[in-house]
Amino acid sequence: MKIRHISSLALCAVAVLLTPFKALAMCPVCTVAIIGGLGLSRWLKVDDSISGVWIGALIVSSAYWTSNFLRRRKIAFFGRDFFIALVYYATVIIPLYYYEIIGHPLNRLWGLDKLILGIIFGSLIFILAAALYQSLKKINNGRAHFPFEKIMIPVVSLGIISLIFYLITRK
Repeated sequence: MKIRHISSLALCAVAVLLTPFKALAMCPVCTVAIIGGLGLSRWLKVDDSISGVWIGALIVSSAYWTSNFLRRRKIAFFGRDFFIALVYYATVIIPLYYYEIIGHPLNRLWGLDKLILGIIFGSLIFILAAALYQSLKKINNGRAHFPFEKIMIPVVSLGIISLIFYLITRK
């Protein structure tokens, strides 16, 4: 059974890590909002799939930040963005698995651990929200349409996916 958990975890990690993304650094306020959302969800005893959404977004945001930091300092090496993402995902997922927060057989949705499922969805939604912001900004001659658009798009997107997971997992 452990091999099955490890292989499904590895498959999910590879799927997220192979998702191409360019360094679209997110602002510190957005990351703080994500941390606040995660802290609030754990405090309110929200389902792990919803917490995972915010964890996934935090991982991607941190990876964007790190990649942008290295890019600005002209530090480049083969597979930099992939390696950064791999390190962040491993830093979060391995301890959660080691302390058996991930892998409980009764904590599954659609055959995956709820926390892993949430991390995957949160990561993908955050990447898509960042790309959406960049494309909307490009359409508007490099300017945001309204103040804090860069923050609102990811946070609202994560809120919507959290609501969807809430509706799916409520008892």
